[in-house]
Amino acid sequence: MSTQKSLSPRAWAELILLGTIWGASFLAIRVALDEVPVVTSVLHRTFWAMLLLWLVVFAARLPVPREPRIWGAFLVMGLLNNAIPFGLMAWGQLYIETGLTSILNAATAIFGVIVAAMIFPDERLTPRRGIGVGLGFFGVATAIGLSNFVSFDLRSIAQLAILGGTVSYALASAWARLKLAHLPPQVAAAGMLTGSTFIALPLALLIDGAPSLDLQPETWVAIAYYSLIATAGAYLLYYRVLAMAGSGNLMLVTLLIPPVAILLGAWVRDEALSPNAFAGFALLALGLMILNGTGRRRD
Repeated sequence: MSTQKSLSPRAWAELILLGTIWGASFLAIRVALDEVPVVTSVLHRTFWAMLLLWLVVFAARLPVPREPRIWGAFLVMGLLNNAIPFGLMAWGQLYIETGLTSILNAATAIFGVIVAAMIFPDERLTPRRGIGVGLGFFGVATAIGLSNFVSFDLRSIAQLAILGGTVSYALASAWARLKLAHLPPQVAAAGMLTGSTFIALPLALLIDGAPSLDLQPETWVAIAYYSLIATAGAYLLYYRVLAMAGSGNLMLVTLLIPPVAILLGAWVRDEALSPNAFAGFALLALGLMILNGTGRRRD
C-alpha cells in the first residue's frame, strides 16, 4: 500500500484547468438549452466529442477493439456515464440554477464511494469514509433545502434528477473498473461516446425530431465548448491528471467545479443562489476532503 501522491505544480495547474473547464460547461449547456431540446443537446455533446476522440485514437495508432463483448461494455458505459446523466442534468438545468446543478453534481464522489464499497473488496467503507459520506449527504440535503422536501414541485424534481445523474456516474465508474480498465483511456472514452451516441440518436429523433443546424452563433459556440472542450478534451486531460496526481487527489477537482459554475452563472445569467446552497456546498466539500484524507490506497 502506498501513500497518496503529492501534487506537483504542474499537476495542480492541470487539476485547476480541468475544474475550470468542467465548471464552465454548466453555463455552456444552459446557453444551448435556450434553443436546443434536451435530448438533442445530449446528442450534440456525445456525437462531436466521439468524432474528435476517434481522430485522436487513429492519430495515435491505438488498437481498436473488435470483440463484441467490449462493444457491449461500451454501450453500457455510454448509457451510464453519458446518456443518463447528461440527459437528467440537462433537463434539471431548465428549472434550477447552473451553480446549484454543479453543487449537486459534486455528490458524484459521495455516491462513487458507496457504490465502490458495495462492489469492490478493497474499497470498504471505513469509519472515516463513513463520516465523509454522511457529511456529504447532509450537505446535499442542505443545498436542496428542507422546504423542498416538504413542498414537492418541479424544482424539487429537477434537483432529484441531478442527483439521479450522479448515481449513474457512480455506477459508470464501477462498470469502467470492471470491464474497461485494460483498454487505453482514449479508446475507452471514444468507445463509450460511440455507445452513448447510438443511444442518443434514435431518442433525439423520436422525442425532439430531426436536429436543426440553423442555430444562433452563441448556441454553436456553447455546443462546441461543451462537446469538444468540456467532454472530449476534458476526458483526455482527466487521464493525464489521473496519471500525475492519483485517484485520491483527482477527487479534489470536484471542489473546484462549483465556484466556477456559480461565478459564471451569476455573471452571465444573473443567477443568485440561496444561503443554504452555499452552506450545503461547504458541508459537501468538508465531506469530500475527509474522503480524500483516507488516501492510503493504491492509485
